[in-house]
Amino acid sequence: MKETIYITGHKNPDSDSICAAVAYAEYKNKVSDVNAIPLRQGELSRETKFILNYFGVKEPQLKVTMKAQVSDLTFDSISPISPDVSLKMAWEIMSKNNVKTLSVVDANGKLIGLASVSNLINTYMDIWDNHILSKSKTRINNIIDTLAAKTIFLAEDEPKLPGKIVVVAMQPSSAEEHIDKGDIVITGDRTDSQDTILEAEAALMIVSGNHPISEEIIEKAKLKGCSIISTPFDSFTTARLIVQSIPISYVMTTSNIISFKSFDYVEDVKDVMLKTRYRSYPVVDEEGKVIGGISRYHLISALKKKLILVDHNEKSQTVEGLEDAEITEIIDHHRLADIQTGSPIYFRNEPVGSSSTIVASIFFENGIRPSKEAAGLLCGAIISDTLMFRSPTTTQKDREIVKRLSEICDIVPENFAAELFKAGTSLEGKSCSEIFYQDYKTFSLSNFKIGVAQVNTMDIDGFMPMKPEMLELMNKKADSENFNFLLLLLTDILKGGSELIAAGQDKEVVAKAFDVTLIDNCAYAEGILSRKKQVIPPLTTTIENL
Repeated sequence: MKETIYITGHKNPDSDSICAAVAYAEYKNKVSDVNAIPLRQGELSRETKFILNYFGVKEPQLKVTMKAQVSDLTFDSISPISPDVSLKMAWEIMSKNNVKTLSVVDANGKLIGLASVSNLINTYMDIWDNHILSKSKTRINNIIDTLAAKTIFLAEDEPKLPGKIVVVAMQPSSAEEHIDKGDIVITGDRTDSQDTILEAEAALMIVSGNHPISEEIIEKAKLKGCSIISTPFDSFTTARLIVQSIPISYVMTTSNIISFKSFDYVEDVKDVMLKTRYRSYPVVDEEGKVIGGISRYHLISALKKKLILVDHNEKSQTVEGLEDAEITEIIDHHRLADIQTGSPIYFRNEPVGSSSTIVASIFFENGIRPSKEAAGLLCGAIISDTLMFRSPTTTQKDREIVKRLSEICDIVPENFAAELFKAGTSLEGKSCSEIFYQDYKTFSLSNFKIGVAQVNTMDIDGFMPMKPEMLELMNKKADSENFNFLLLLLTDILKGGSELIAAGQDKEVVAKAFDVTLIDNCAYAEGILSRKKQVIPPLTTTIENL
């Protein structure tokens, strides 16, 4: 099997985060023997959806944690058994696979019970009732298989066996007193005993030792409606083995069954196992169908998920459960932050306008031509992140890469940008929460905890009626989550500036950083377009100088 590597951007993903992950997954799958899977950490913006739809690319899989799950373990993938399987067959399956427990499922694959070694042992240790085959509704095929028997005559396709088990090892006159109608009788090759069994109207006669059976007896059995099978075992062995033909449903455990789902977290599984004492636990999939079993020793087989980060290297912005993953690469165009790795990795960080510029460069540097779809995604992401080269983060390399990509995906960048910004900047129908978290990131600057959201829009005036509700949301978040301040940038791409909306006890830091006066928590900042280059650096400097 190919090794799986997940590629993810940051939480509250923007177009660059998503498009870089999808395109880099294509690159990794082309140049290495891995199964690279792009992920997303949240819902996509209208702009990102526009880019994906324009180039006919599906949304990446949503996966918001790297915590080890049951599906990451090497658990027993033994097929479950049906409830009518015999004890003998269940034991053989356990022995062959070296397991102590088997899941029992219904016709739809849903868990209905557990068959364990202790269930089987108890069957032998108890003094079993000689009516056990009747009570357990044992099928004739189970008896035939268990006794390695051959069919001589069956009165019905599925003969009814309502009676008890009798072993005829006595004179026919004495046996007659012990046999009742409907009984299951084990006998040898004595014709007189066989005749007595048929006269008593037994339901099944089992002839031991593979002895031949006369045509007269067979014909009489047909008249009496008594089925006959022949086994190679002697009478003692036959009597000992026949109990193994009862269905596992008769002895399986059906109550207080603890099972785990394939997507359950290993840490939660450990907690449950510490409180219980079972040898094995069933594992079921999303549909509730059994896919295997898990024991305590399987927990040590958890493998860390391989992970590549794009468009971020800040712990607060990345996927949850990072401690359970192994980061193998980081590709980013932001400042160096606080993510640590246990071993050296491939880290590529460049001061360009978009992480997608770096991903495209990797394609071209290695002589790999991205597909039309990947080229389109990368081109769209660079146009988005650089605001069609209006952002101060824009470099000559961004322009050159867009030119090459646009030729591959067959678009005119300026025309595409107009459609993209029109589709992506509309705030119509969005709630304050959707707007704020559309592109939101948290930062640790010195001893300050801040959050900065940015929304590109061509209609700042249309947003203003929502401002009181937005400030209420931001103030509540700042208070409840101990932020020094929160900042929302409403960036007008065409006007080339941003409306700043600040909340929190230290919001005046925003006023000092941008040399503006906050009126009702708001101020317009001419020329402020880039959070990375024009917002975080002055905020950092201001905080450090406090």
